[in-house]
Amino acid sequence: MLEVSIYRQLDGFTLDASFATDAAMTALVGPSGSGKTLTLRAVAGVFAPDAGRIVLDGVPLLDTERGIDLAPQARRVGYVPQQYGLFPHLDVLGNVGFGLRGVDAAERQRRVGELLELVGLLGFEGRRPHQLSGGQQQRVALARALIVRPRLLLLDEPFSALDSGIREPLRNSLVQLQGALGFRAVLVTHDPADAAIAGRRFEFEGGRIVEPNGT
Repeated sequence: MLEVSIYRQLDGFTLDASFATDAAMTALVGPSGSGKTLTLRAVAGVFAPDAGRIVLDGVPLLDTERGIDLAPQARRVGYVPQQYGLFPHLDVLGNVGFGLRGVDAAERQRRVGELLELVGLLGFEGRRPHQLSGGQQQRVALARALIVRPRLLLLDEPFSALDSGIREPLRNSLVQLQGALGFRAVLVTHDPADAAIAGRRFEFEGGRIVEPNGT
């Protein structure tokens, strides 16, 4: 179960959002500037609410009343930003394995290889991000987020930067990958086709959730 209740006052905008979900995949839906990405970043720990509480499977990630605010790396949450955030100086192997600090070389190689096979990128290990298509970059970003075995995967507009012709296959790939690895996910989108793959949906408007019960 993911429980979120956050408040943040910004210049000309107030974020005041609360929801709870136990769905395998949850969509935060709404127009640009409605607060959905800020909410996702708050769960990731890279945006600080003025007040609120975020609890994942009974573990508080944030509780401003109790002075709890876990660092992003301590939350065991994978985060894929809208532009994927790949390191341009690292190849696919280096990008995917970046988060595996303290893991011996053999285990690192095994886990990276396993994920590259799942996302269909075996044979691309030595390529840099600029040598990959948009869809391939997205799959590298997914593999990098999943290699640390997060309790929750956060996806910010995962398909918006891609050509329309490859969005549907990649949506299907995400669902298949979720089935293979069993992770839960929250995705931010303004596209109803993206939201259709989610079991639960919350509509954002003006910093608030206008359909608090989801669908």
